[in-house]
Amino acid sequence: MTDATAEQAEAPGKSGKTGLIIGIVLALAGAAGGYFLTTSGLLPIGATKTEKSAEHTPGESPVSALPVVEFVDLPPVIVSVNTSDSRHLKFHAQLEVEAAHAAEVEAMKPRIMDVMNTYLRAIDLSDLQDSLALMRIRGHLHRRIGMVVGEGRVRDVLVMEFVLN
Repeated sequence: MTDATAEQAEAPGKSGKTGLIIGIVLALAGAAGGYFLTTSGLLPIGATKTEKSAEHTPGESPVSALPVVEFVDLPPVIVSVNTSDSRHLKFHAQLEVEAAHAAEVEAMKPRIMDVMNTYLRAIDLSDLQDSLALMRIRGHLHRRIGMVVGEGRVRDVLVMEFVLN
């Protein structure tokens, strides 16, 4: 039995370096091939080569077209806030509207002002002291105005002035 263990101990083991070297060479070849295919436009990922050259010139970043919108200016509103002392909120906003619907929204301006006045008069001072108060007010007004003029006509409510005296 001592002879069998002696033979096993004397047999040299393979180091496995050839497999590691082959793996590294294949990884480098794959990375170089992937880089070439991606930069040359041979892979159908993203825009084609002709679309890339039509979008922008070299050295200039691609820019998408802005949507066609108009802004409907609403008159400033001054409302008293529900408190024991005399405090007032001055609120001025504009509506971002699709250009095709601007005339329709402009015609509904008296109804929009009525909804704004009604909502702003119902706000308590504690509602205005929250750090997210302005975002909440914008969201509520956008929803209410959307109900008045029809969903999808008003894209956003932009607050121009928000002053609490």
